[in-house]
Amino acid sequence: MATKDIPKKVRLQSDKEALKKFKLVVVAYSHVEREWFPTEDAYYAEVEVEERAQDVVEKIKDLGIEAKGLPGDQYFLTNLLVDKPDLVLNLVDTLRGKDRLQTSVPAALELSNIPYTGASMEGMIIGNDRNLTKRLLVAYDIPTPPFQFRRRVGKAIDETIGLPLIVKLNASGGSVGIDNHAVKETVKEAERKADQMIELYKLPVVVERFVDGPEITVVVFDDGSKKHVFMGEKIFKKKPDGKHFFTSIESYDDEDAYHYKFVPEPLCSKIAKLAVRAFNGLHHNDYAKFDIRIEDSTNTPYFTDSNPNTAFGPDLGLPFTEVLKLHDISFEEVLTSLLSKYAKNLP
Repeated sequence: MATKDIPKKVRLQSDKEALKKFKLVVVAYSHVEREWFPTEDAYYAEVEVEERAQDVVEKIKDLGIEAKGLPGDQYFLTNLLVDKPDLVLNLVDTLRGKDRLQTSVPAALELSNIPYTGASMEGMIIGNDRNLTKRLLVAYDIPTPPFQFRRRVGKAIDETIGLPLIVKLNASGGSVGIDNHAVKETVKEAERKADQMIELYKLPVVVERFVDGPEITVVVFDDGSKKHVFMGEKIFKKKPDGKHFFTSIESYDDEDAYHYKFVPEPLCSKIAKLAVRAFNGLHHNDYAKFDIRIEDSTNTPYFTDSNPNTAFGPDLGLPFTEVLKLHDISFEEVLTSLLSKYAKNLP
């Protein structure tokens, strides 16, 4: 890769002196029970958040700030009113196993007049609905693959979408439902897969044209002065199905499933502009992650997924942290910058 394609080190805005204003920061995380999830994969995609939240708590303490974790359960609002934190770092993905209920957390925080990180209720509603997200991307003139929203078993797939096809749950993260055989070469195969997922997960699905080409992970981080865009191209070790490169649920267990490399210009700048537009249009806040696939034949960057409040923590197995590390930015730098932005507003 040419030297000009290696970006300069970015300095995130931060104010360590302002951090002294904090008396208590709470890290909110998902309370998870196995019985709330239809499959083991869906359960394990969420259960890791408790351990990750404790890692974040320890990193906040390392900055000299008192911190504690609180589960997002029926006692969450009561505990907040007792603890009266200066800030809640919101890592809640699900409530009672349902992604759509995570909006209850920013709602409780708004009611309590407690500042919190991440997306608002509006941003979370959009972020938990792939169909709505993709329609907004189209409205903002941001490329996304042709798709069809499907809520009922037996509904035919529009063949004009094109082939191959991939079926995704309308509301779920962590590649739930996307296994090594997720990409379907025929409409009939995709219809069967869609029916199976609707019946198993009791959720609608989105069927979209699978874009063959490089996959790029894009992170947008707002340090209060600028929305910084960081990205890395995923270099996969193998094709899960022998035909296509993509991230499957099975790949989460393989530390060497892929690695990242820098995205060259002018593609990098083109994606960065689109990412900031998407970040604003989808009502994201503080930080978010986008998955993008570059079509080989046209070099078009298609936005396939948007993740407000994407998995946040020091673990280098997290795409957010991995991409930032590629750009020589540590989790401590990100955390300090994020907390500084809110500390400045404290009396």
